[in-house]
Amino acid sequence: MSVLVIIDQSEGHIKKSSFEAATYGADVARQLNTTATAIVLGNVQDDLAALGKYGITKVLTVANDALNHFDAQAYTNVIAQAVNATSATVVVLSHNVNGKALAPRLSAKLQAGMIAGAVALPDTSNGFIVRKGVFSGKAFANISISTAVKIISLNANAYQTKTTEGSATVEAFAANIPAPRIKVTATNKITGQVPLSEAELVISGGRGLKGPENWGMIEDLASLLGAATACSRAVADAHWRPHHEHVGQTGGAVAPNLYFAVGISGAIQHLAGVNRSKVIVVINKDPEAPFFKAADYGIVGDAFEVMPKIIEAVKKLKGVA
Repeated sequence: MSVLVIIDQSEGHIKKSSFEAATYGADVARQLNTTATAIVLGNVQDDLAALGKYGITKVLTVANDALNHFDAQAYTNVIAQAVNATSATVVVLSHNVNGKALAPRLSAKLQAGMIAGAVALPDTSNGFIVRKGVFSGKAFANISISTAVKIISLNANAYQTKTTEGSATVEAFAANIPAPRIKVTATNKITGQVPLSEAELVISGGRGLKGPENWGMIEDLASLLGAATACSRAVADAHWRPHHEHVGQTGGAVAPNLYFAVGISGAIQHLAGVNRSKVIVVINKDPEAPFFKAADYGIVGDAFEVMPKIIEAVKKLKGVA
């Protein structure tokens, strides 16, 4: 019996969300009086033994070129073999784009109960009950899993990472790797920006900015803070900003430590994509804007007057001329 943590990697480097999954998996293992094992698919350049700092005891590697690019079917096959080899009773992974494709396939293949988007450790005092967000994050549900193998995908930024001085043993895992049914012919990657899915700080703008020519103050503040930039659906539909920056119910969902919204009214569809943010700051000249009800801090004022003052204050704080 053990806990198996799936480590997500991209271009040979472990994703930030996987460190959260590793910490969570290690804490679940402690609850069950067992150990946490991680599995890494593809060739990874990072120090895998360092995963021991997050509570991982052993790391299984499947360093095969065929697994460098995510393939849900191939990954499911290999991970299922690892679950059987380690007698894992709990599988933990990140609730990101890859996790959303992988978890249901693993659930079907292993005949395992699955919780998608967990936000807390399981309650094992009377069974195995996991809390997750429902109704676009407006409520929580406590769901019981009774299958022999249990699969949990962890929401981004829902569980704080903890580190120690530990070190994990690293072993090659001899898996039967199926021939890939998907061939990656090209990768088009946006460079020079903080990916929204990994961002801890997000500066977002809406129609209140009146046009793409005024986006400089969003980018200036984001650059000063090392933040990602985002926008509302109306902005993306108007082609002021690229669609990959659109956050909301029909766009991307984010869970940063800070979500800074400028000139966004806060329609329910937008809130559905940002309500897992730790802190929400809103600037809007309409005191009745719905976003103020969800905000931790709000400024009623014209963005064209407020934003330059905030940028100047941040520059002064950082000693930037």
